[in-house]
Order: sequence, then C-alpha cells, then structure tokens
Amino acid sequence: RAGMAAALLLLLLLLAACPGPGRAGAGRERRDTLREELLLSPLPTGDVAATFQFRTRWDADLQRGAVSHYRLFPKALGRLVAALGVRELHLALTQGFWRTRVWGQPPLQAPAGAELWVWFQPAVTDVDKAWKELSNILSGIFCASLNFIDSTNTVIPTASFKPLGLANGTDHHLLRYAVLPREVVCTENLTPWKKLLPCGSKAGLAVLLKAERLFHSSYHSQAVHIRPVCRDASCMAVSWELRQTLTVVFDVFSSGQGKKDWSLFKMFSRTLTDACPLASQSKVYVDISPKNKEKELLEVTPPPTSVHEAVVQGDKKTYAVYDLLSPLLFNTSRSLNVQLKWKRPQDSSEMPIPVLHAQRYVGGYGLQTGEICTLIYNTHPYRAFPVILLETVPWYLRLYVHTLTIITKGKENKPSYIHYQPAQDRRRPHLLEMLIQLPANSVTKITIQFERALLKWTEYPPDPNHGFYVGSSVLSALVPSVIPMKDVDVEQSPLFTSLFPSSDGSSYFVRLYTEPLLVNLPTPDFSMPYNVICLTCTVVAVCYGSFYNLLTRTFHVEEPSRGGLAKRLANVIRKLRGVPLL
Repeated sequence: RAGMAAALLLLLLLLAACPGPGRAGAGRERRDTLREELLLSPLPTGDVAATFQFRTRWDADLQRGAVSHYRLFPKALGRLVAALGVRELHLALTQGFWRTRVWGQPPLQAPAGAELWVWFQPAVTDVDKAWKELSNILSGIFCASLNFIDSTNTVIPTASFKPLGLANGTDHHLLRYAVLPREVVCTENLTPWKKLLPCGSKAGLAVLLKAERLFHSSYHSQAVHIRPVCRDASCMAVSWELRQTLTVVFDVFSSGQGKKDWSLFKMFSRTLTDACPLASQSKVYVDISPKNKEKELLEVTPPPTSVHEAVVQGDKKTYAVYDLLSPLLFNTSRSLNVQLKWKRPQDSSEMPIPVLHAQRYVGGYGLQTGEICTLIYNTHPYRAFPVILLETVPWYLRLYVHTLTIITKGKENKPSYIHYQPAQDRRRPHLLEMLIQLPANSVTKITIQFERALLKWTEYPPDPNHGFYVGSSVLSALVPSVIPMKDVDVEQSPLFTSLFPSSDGSSYFVRLYTEPLLVNLPTPDFSMPYNVICLTCTVVAVCYGSFYNLLTRTFHVEEPSRGGLAKRLANVIRKLRGVPLL
C-alpha cells in the first residue's frame, strides 16, 4: 500500500507540473516565431532583383546564459552571442557590386567581399580578444576567411555605425568594424547559411535557393543580422531577432523583342509548392509600382491574394502579395510560378535617379603617389542634407591629410565634424570620418593624396601584380523623402522597413557603399631570384660534381693480357696461311 500511495502521489505531482494544452500552445507561440518573405523587384535596366528575408524572433534572454533548449533560433549563433557578450552582430558576404545609379536604392546594401561589424556588451572587459575569437568562430561556421581579420584591417568608427536594436549606451569603444574586400563568395558559404534556417532548404521559400542559379547572376549578397528588440509595445522585456537576408540580381532581358518577361521558374529553375511548416508568415511580394502616371506597365499572373501599398525609401510602392499560408492559393494549382509581363516597352528616359548615390576611383600616375577621389551626388531638387563618410585605407597607402579637399559647386565645403586616426605600419589602418553637408542638386568631390609604401618581399601575395584591394567607402545619411511617410505597423510592413524605421515622416535612413579600389604597389621583379637560384644551383652542381668525382674515384692500371682461346686459334690459322699474327 505504501508503494501504491507513493506512485499515486508522484503521478499527481507530474500532472500538476505539466501545463494544459492551451497554456502549452500559448507558451510555444510566445517563445519563438518565424516569418519568411520574398520581394521581387524589376529593375529599370531589365534585370530582376530577388530579396529573401527569414526573420526569427525569440523571446529569451541570451545574455544570462540560462537557455538550454533551442527550437527555431540556431544554437550555434545563440551560444556564440551568450558566450562572447555580443549585443549586435552584422555579417555580410557579397559577390559583385550594387549599381545604385542604375538599379536604384537597394533594400539593404553591402560592400563587395566580407563585412563584419559587432557591438559588444559593456560587461566585456577585453573587446579585442572577444573580437578575435568571434571572427575565428564565424569563419568556421560560414566557411569564410574571416580568420584573416586582425588589427591591420579593424577600425573603431565613432559615428557611422549606430546600434540598430535596443541600446543602453553608444560607447564606440565597444564597436568593431572590418572589411575583407578580396573575399570570394561561393557555394561553400551558402550551404552553412541555409542550414541555419529552421526548415533548411527543404520547404518554404528556401526551396528556391539553388546554388547553380544564385551564383549565375550579376550580384549576390547574403547576410546575417542579430539584434535585441522590444518584446511588446511597453518594451519591458527584450527579445532576440535573427534576420537572414539574401539578395540576388538576375539578368533576364529578352534580346530581340525589347521585352523583359520573367517568372520564378526562369530565375530559379523551381517553383513554390508550400510554406515552411514552422513559419507563422510566408509571403511573396512583387513590386508592380507604375513608373509614371500613365497606365500600369506590369501584369502579374496568377492573380495575387491581395495588394499592399506603402512608402518605401521615399517612394510610393505597390506590391502584389501572395500569401503561401492562404488555402485559396494552391487550390487551382499545386505550385506557384509567379509571372510578370510588360504591357509595353519601358522608355529609358523613365528611369528614376536615386536621390543619393556615389562613386569612387583612384587618380594619379606612376607607382609612387596617387589620389583617392570620391564623388557624392545629391539629386534632390530643393533639399540639402548631411552625410557621414567613412574611409578605411590600409597602412601601406600613406595618406597626406593636408591634401584633403572637399569641393561643391566650385567652392570649398568644410566638414562639420571630422575624426582621423592615422595608421601604424603593420598594426592598424587609416580611419577618416567626416560629416559633410550636401547642397540640393549638387555634386561633391572629395580628394586626398597618398604615397605607396614598399613592402617586404614576404608580405606580397602569390599574385602581386594583380594589385591590392582597398575597402569601400561607407555613406550614412537621412535622406529627405519627397512623399510623406505615414506611421505604419513595422511588423506588417514588407521586408526591411522594420530594420531601418523612420524617425519621422520627412526622411529615411540610407547606408550606401562605393566601389572597392584596386591599387598597384611597387613590386620587385620576383623572376630575378628564380634566375639567380637556377644559375647558382647549376654552377654548384657542376663544380661540386667535378671535385667530388676527382676526390672519390679510385684509379687502377690494367696489364695487357695475352688473349683468349679465340685469339690463339686465329693466330694458328694466320700462321698456316702465312699472314702476320695478331
């Protein structure tokens, strides 16, 4: 009886500890959610931009380290954030360059190569040690060369990179920023990125991520963003948000007919069959915004489930929305193949010009000195606005700060704020930050001269004549909006509206990157050591071989022999014939 009573008491305790079905469902719903979105944007040049976003939100406190169970949030990234005291993490791997002047403002641009910037918690005592350990771990997770990030390519910006999530303070000593412009992005980087998705690449929008098609494109960029956000409107609790984004630009212009028709199957060689079972939202947005006041140019099939209008980056957009969780979407067909056709050819004069764009190049001649030129364009007809310019130059390009000139409309433009940190040879790069006012409808030219350093022969790469890469410049600005932006629910807005929310309805935040530079340095003739080595080895081999042969050879004197049996028989025959003997 005592055993039965103990078993009954244990059963009652287990039933009391287990929550009911309603409470369990509410707990799971509150803990973590997944939203997946795809934005298809036809570009003015006939190309098509496809932007994926997978947003995982987790109501947990990673900093306390009390989390032991991971459901949707990747465990590798969660433990990394908790162990190293990371407050924000932003990683981008990009192949190609986003042509802002031709393609327009991107949803979220990244420089060519690899970019990593991280905000650490104030409790981290040795930020440099945590930064080095973090880059090494991320290098292993994403199969990238992030382990080459060191003090020679790491800077501490003061104004360009502010926290995108919740932040108690903005002590810039807790920030680290680095760029590897020579990093090559390939399938080995995409595969671990897809493995971090809750459904992988087996269901949902991720089935379109076919490496063969993604890397056969003009531009490819994949990124990971981790930040703390408010759990609700009161912001009494903190949640962690992971955004995995991927942007790809396809060149699908149909030659000969002047049409730019495209479809999901034409771009990805696949179609959509279902949504990710773990996703609470799965939508496809197609930008069908008219380019002028005339009749709409675009026609989409099949008909969308709804139409959404919003003001994105100062421009009014109209989106055709396909909700993959809607039961009406897959009633007529088992797959979704969105097709877009142009009703009439688009005139090249209708291409919109971005309000803010820039370009960068290297000037000068010879291999001793040079000049870095940056052109910043403000095409707004009547509004001026400031822009923050960040320049990171390697130590082997020795800048002459006294040659810095800023010219706008033929006049000198003095920066409102300037921060310069000189480089140290083989220790740290140059850092230059400036706050520049851009007048309306103007072009601002920024030039600074430099001198090329002569490296040690062991510091040159295997292909020194290819040149040395210089990272892109970073432009950060609040661009005035032509159309007033209304306050909308950021959770319902498509894509990156919630990543850079507008502080007011008159402006929106833009971060742009210029082209990376390729600079030639004085390079010694590496063929001369090869010639010297070959000649020296030949001389040494001949001389040493001759002396060694003379010193080790043994000479023997051979006495002449009388001959063998054959010689004797020949002499007998010759003697009988009267011929002289041998």
